[in-house]
Amino acid sequence: MQKLSVKEKIGYGLGDTATNLTYRTIMVFLSFFYTDVFGLSAGVVATLFLVSRLWDAVNDPLMGIIADRTHTRWGQFRPWILWSAIPFGLLTFLTFSTPDFGPTGKIIYAYATYILLMMVFTVSNIPYSALSGVMTSDPNERTSLSTFRFVFAFLGALLAQGLNIPLTKFFGQGDQVKGYQWTISIFAVISIILFVITFLSTKERIHPPKAQQGLLKNDVKNLLKNKPWVILFIIGILFVTFSALRQGATLYYFKYFIGDTSTATSFMVTGLIAAMIGAAITNQLSLKIGKKKLFISSTILAGISSTLFFFLQPESRIAIYSLNIIIEFFGGPMPVLFFAMLADSADYSEWVNNRRSTGIIFSAGTFAIKTGGMIAGAGTGFLLSIFGYAANAEQSSTSILGIKLLMSIIPAVIILVGTIFTFIYPLNEQTLLKIESDLAERR
Repeated sequence: MQKLSVKEKIGYGLGDTATNLTYRTIMVFLSFFYTDVFGLSAGVVATLFLVSRLWDAVNDPLMGIIADRTHTRWGQFRPWILWSAIPFGLLTFLTFSTPDFGPTGKIIYAYATYILLMMVFTVSNIPYSALSGVMTSDPNERTSLSTFRFVFAFLGALLAQGLNIPLTKFFGQGDQVKGYQWTISIFAVISIILFVITFLSTKERIHPPKAQQGLLKNDVKNLLKNKPWVILFIIGILFVTFSALRQGATLYYFKYFIGDTSTATSFMVTGLIAAMIGAAITNQLSLKIGKKKLFISSTILAGISSTLFFFLQPESRIAIYSLNIIIEFFGGPMPVLFFAMLADSADYSEWVNNRRSTGIIFSAGTFAIKTGGMIAGAGTGFLLSIFGYAANAEQSSTSILGIKLLMSIIPAVIILVGTIFTFIYPLNEQTLLKIESDLAERR
């Protein structure tokens, strides 16, 4: 068993701090930025998110295949984190820039920059995620590594959501376009530095069997036969959609239902702190009750709490904050467990097929993240249009209802569907120990 040092776990986790400075900004602020700052309609934004995900259906598995076939003196996956660092930062800046184009020019610019950013996100995040599957063969160490990853991921989210509005106001002085450009520039530079630290501080220790041939048809065939992976792919889309819907609707909720966007920052920050705590204790809880049982418990409790959120009124500030903290706390373990379980499904594939395709298996994680974000982003745009949303105007009772549903009932239904799939996930702790033992003997 390979035990990892705390230093290496922190170095790995900082990579997701870098990612979430961008990803969480996109998830929470991009839809609002496009409609209320950039000047696109909600329908156009929804279509943009939908179209970009259609390309990801090809792009993400392709990157997993490329990463599995990468061979350098730095390993298979680490080099991609380094190579993509500067393009990631640059495209983040460009996506949140507002050039002085006409309506058609703005749409073209938004499509180009957002799709390119998501491509670079793929180039960076699939190898980064797959790296956790080859740093150690110990299932418990992987859960610990995933815990570090998502504590630092939530730290990145905390910085993005906690500082975005204050920094935009500070740098913009009433000019939101200028404010966003300066704020995102700072986030982009920090991200580049953190990606380099991750590259320098991690090591790949598990390699494919020496006799393995790189036939693509075998990788795809084994992937589709991998029941744990198929179930995790569905679960990943559902739990990310749950989170992204609530995050994406937050600014609309505070601007139009609460009537005060200044309190949105503290709402998001307290929720993220709760999520960090939930992520931080995931490893200890999973050692006691197992990953599967913990995942089921988290999804059920998050779904019930999110349902109750619908019935809160604008003046019930303490209840709004408190219930959000509970929802985020139960949501904290979900990404930790998901990526730890993806690594387990890579072991399962090698155990059954004597082939290891870590990159393509982890492409499910990135594709699930982006698909969940697409469903949330497109769903938010389409539902706001259906309910009669009009940017920067007084909302009707119907549009307010739509915003409330996006913060509560709709995500609750989605995560409770995820619970059903978690029940049929086949890898329990006893099976994982058997797999680990057999693979160690083979190696």
